[in-house]
Amino acid sequence: MKLSPHSPRRQRKALYNADTFERRRRMTVPLSRELRKRFHARSLPVRKGDTVRVLSGSFAGREERVARLDRRAYALILDNITLKTGEEKLKALPIRPSHLVITRLNLSDPWRRRSLKVSEEEVTPEERGETPEAETEVPESPPALPAAEKAEEAPAPAPEAEPEPEAEVAPAKPARKRAAKKPAAVAEEEGSP
Repeated sequence: MKLSPHSPRRQRKALYNADTFERRRRMTVPLSRELRKRFHARSLPVRKGDTVRVLSGSFAGREERVARLDRRAYALILDNITLKTGEEKLKALPIRPSHLVITRLNLSDPWRRRSLKVSEEEVTPEERGETPEAETEVPESPPALPAAEKAEEAPAPAPEAEPEPEAEVAPAKPARKRAAKKPAAVAEEEGSP
């Protein structure tokens, strides 16, 4: 039986046996139209810090930042995309790269900037991963008052707050005991009269 190199069986095997470098290449995500015009590329390997838009599923239309890449499972973990488990806990929902579009690139890495042929002047502080200066400024404190005015404007003492009642904590479940496996010879002796 002769198989072509493009047969589904060989493609599936190549997926499972791919090394991490090949998996990175396979986890490429298309760029949005604005980014295509700017960087002259159709798709790029996704990385942590990129902002993506979900195209299909129950979270379609949401734009979130990539929190983690799982190359082994070919999936991405996004910020604020979670599901509730049976125990009412929040669990991150892994999403395949084929359901995403990159809307903002993380250009903090100089190697990535060089590969996209982007100059330092073109990169915005958001793309570089920095917070804008307006947000990082410390608010100014009000002007100091003379000592005589401070004494007149002394605030009234606050009433004492009642202590909050402690929430009841459910008792922990006891650990499950596993039955020790008995050797076959001992089990036969116990079973016979």
